[in-house]
Amino acid sequence: MKRAILSDIHGNLVALQSVLDDARAQGCTQFVCLGDIVGYGPQPAECIDVVRSMDACILGNHDLAALFDPEGFSSAAEQAIMWTRQQIETGASPEACYQRLKFLAYLPRTRREGDTFFVHGSIRNPVNEYVFPEDVYNPRKMEKLFSMLRGLCFQGHTHVPGVFTEEGAFLRPADIDFRFPYTGGKAMVNVGSVGQPRDGDWRSCYVIVENDVVTFRRVEYDVEATVRLIHDIPQLDPYLGDRLREGR
Repeated sequence: MKRAILSDIHGNLVALQSVLDDARAQGCTQFVCLGDIVGYGPQPAECIDVVRSMDACILGNHDLAALFDPEGFSSAAEQAIMWTRQQIETGASPEACYQRLKFLAYLPRTRREGDTFFVHGSIRNPVNEYVFPEDVYNPRKMEKLFSMLRGLCFQGHTHVPGVFTEEGAFLRPADIDFRFPYTGGKAMVNVGSVGQPRDGDWRSCYVIVENDVVTFRRVEYDVEATVRLIHDIPQLDPYLGDRLREGR
């Protein structure tokens, strides 16, 4: 069985469709989303409709903010969330709107399969905590996070893919030839972002898991199509589209 694990779609339907096409071409038959289906991007409702058919999905902080008042967001992000909420609540039949809101409202904060965890942020704070590559220089934080793990933890939120090891290293995909053979122990795997990468590479990122091997995939998509859609929506800051070209 090949499983695709993806995160941080952020309303970027063009990127999501390209990632799903790639995953199916690679033989994936199961799909798991680690949250942030919406936020920033121009097609939140459509992305929710796609993710609803996946095998599992976790709640992200932007998904939560779309249901309630956003806190701690930048002005551009907050404005995008408010517009996103309007798109989810309107523009379709009342039943369709209800089903989308219900789907977000019932998303779990964590998922566990044996010793493997699935979260959006971190094992300690599943929705909101960031675990950045530079956190390897914060031993107290890393020791606490690893003390809560039993095995693997798949996460997103930072939009920066890579593997945190119990030995205190952060392995970027290029450093490990885009493959991480899991041989036991503890590790945190950030799967990157589908809709808004922030590691300097504009291409979408996700992982495929098969036989205890985690493979990072980068997928090109029509980024200019998404940029145009964002620019055409007055309620979305044009910067949210421009940044997609740089992967920042």
